[in-house]
Amino acid sequence: MDDWMLLGLVAGFLTTVGFLPQMVKGLRTKHMEDISLLMPLILAAGMLLWLLYGLTLDNIPIVLWNAIAFALNIGIVLLKLKYGRKAGRAETTPTN
Repeated sequence: MDDWMLLGLVAGFLTTVGFLPQMVKGLRTKHMEDISLLMPLILAAGMLLWLLYGLTLDNIPIVLWNAIAFALNIGIVLLKLKYGRKAGRAETTPTN
């Protein structure tokens, strides 16, 4: 393994594990109402494109970390969809 491959692996690891605290917090608290839905969707789309790019280059760090980060972002989206509503907010219709 050359130095550039190692650099890519370390960089990918650091940027990918940045999503873990949000996932752990969402799983632990079941509270995701303050999290944007659009942000992880946009990031997941970009990571999917990076993944495809890495596959065309046969670049292990790009493929590995973008595949993992894509999965983590989809996980954040699923947590947001499951726990994103305010607890206790009643579904009401206006009365006149």
